[in-house]
Amino acid sequence: MRRTPFELAAVATAAVPGLTPMAAASAPDDAADFDSALLLDSEGKRWRVRSPRHPEASARLETEFMILRAFAPAIRAELPFLMPTVAGTVRQGALSTFVYAHLAGATRSIEELSSCSDALAKEIGAALAAVHDLPQSLVNNADLPSYTANEFRQRKLNELDQAATTGKIPPALLRRWEHALEDVALWRFNPCVVHGDLHEDNLLIDGDSVTAVTGWTDLRIGDPADDFAWLVASNEQRFVESVLRHYTEARRDTPDGHLLRRSALLAEFALAQYLVKALAAGHSDMTEEAEAMLKSLADDIEEQNALAAEEAEAAAAELAASELAASELAASELAAPELAASELAAPELTASDGLAAPAVVIASEAKASEGGSAKPTVSVTAIPEPAEDPANGTASTPDAPSEADDTSTTALQIVEPAPLQDAKKH
Repeated sequence: MRRTPFELAAVATAAVPGLTPMAAASAPDDAADFDSALLLDSEGKRWRVRSPRHPEASARLETEFMILRAFAPAIRAELPFLMPTVAGTVRQGALSTFVYAHLAGATRSIEELSSCSDALAKEIGAALAAVHDLPQSLVNNADLPSYTANEFRQRKLNELDQAATTGKIPPALLRRWEHALEDVALWRFNPCVVHGDLHEDNLLIDGDSVTAVTGWTDLRIGDPADDFAWLVASNEQRFVESVLRHYTEARRDTPDGHLLRRSALLAEFALAQYLVKALAAGHSDMTEEAEAMLKSLADDIEEQNALAAEEAEAAAAELAASELAASELAASELAAPELAASELAAPELTASDGLAAPAVVIASEAKASEGGSAKPTVSVTAIPEPAEDPANGTASTPDAPSEADDTSTTALQIVEPAPLQDAKKH
């Protein structure tokens, strides 16, 4: 049962001795996992309360508590944003509720962020770069998950197999994702520290600045594309490219060339993970929502592929027409000397000239005249050119481009149903 902000305020007083809440309001969070509230105390200070809805969510909060303690003051000082600080915790049965000191800033919707200024895009890119440049020892010393590129890919293959067993994934999507995961070249990247649960609700914004990053429950070493999936899912190319440009400038290591392609795949695959999670929880409404979003995604991709095929066919036809025109032009240029030769004035030759030319045909029309000798009338025709070999004639027209592979940049462009943003947060 969901807890109200006032119930959470009462729990917070047990977690933080001396806290006297004067006002409470709901706070955005992963609704399937947490109940959250913002509190205002009698001294005018603000607090955030996160209460897990099930044991797994409670374990995530406890992991985050351990992670936050691993961030020494020296590491925090180098980050271009603030991180949460746990003020107190209280355990109720198998679940632990956490109270955090308030962080300035507010969340913005993905629509608001995707239309933001370049200055804010730079801040987001710099924040991502700072996370990915964190020392890997931070994760290893905290005994958090760490994956090589191949291990990460294999993990996704296992998750895909699990999703396929539900029988609720459209076959077109299964084939699409299988092809992408089998493309080994796509998964060559340098593992780094990743936030693991980054999305718009975990970024606090003030004006054109990123003031804080929250939600540190899934910190690990893995694929940097994990932290870009929510950006690609916005389907706002200008916004994504701007963030990526500033991210690349701020990072110590150069990002791999397939970063956004993997991000697009991971954004799509988030729907399959959402479906599996809904089925495991026995949540019928979430299951129906996941199935509807998967079907919508499959339909949108099919429409996109059909459009791409039409464009490819039109381009092939235009290329064939261009090749034919070029061939006809070349043939006409070759025939031009023949035409010129046929138009030359025919010289008059006498029998005494004794000239022999294969191109000369003599048609004698002897005329008898008094005292005169017979003189032939001479006409000249052009030398016939050898017949054009059909095999070496007009250049053959290239075959039409084949349909783009599912793992191409175009194939992995997200055409996202509106509910996808919500799905990634569950």
